[in-house]
Amino acid sequence: MIYTLCFVLFLIGLYCAITKKNIVKIVIGLTLMEYSANLFLILLGYRKGGVAPIVSENMNITEFLATSVDPLPQALVLTSIVIGLGVTTLAIAICIRLYEKYGTFDITEIRRLKG
Repeated sequence: MIYTLCFVLFLIGLYCAITKKNIVKIVIGLTLMEYSANLFLILLGYRKGGVAPIVSENMNITEFLATSVDPLPQALVLTSIVIGLGVTTLAIAICIRLYEKYGTFDITEIRRLKG
């Protein structure tokens, strides 16, 4: 069920990125898509009742493998969040420059003013 909600969040972001004419709304749609992908990766590494993957001397290896969570998706998502923040910052900076040059965020108006 929760994977379906991640997919719905991705579709909302995709709808926003495709149908909106405002550049800022398009950037928000792309950010929603990124967050849904991050949430999906975190959910793949989740295990109910899981423990941190730290091995102690008195722990059985089969018990460890059955109860520990996978730390790789968490590390990938942390990296993805940092990269996504940089990309979003760059996109907003481009939006500001376009607004300074054309005086609007509307894509159709920018295309018309461009010539």
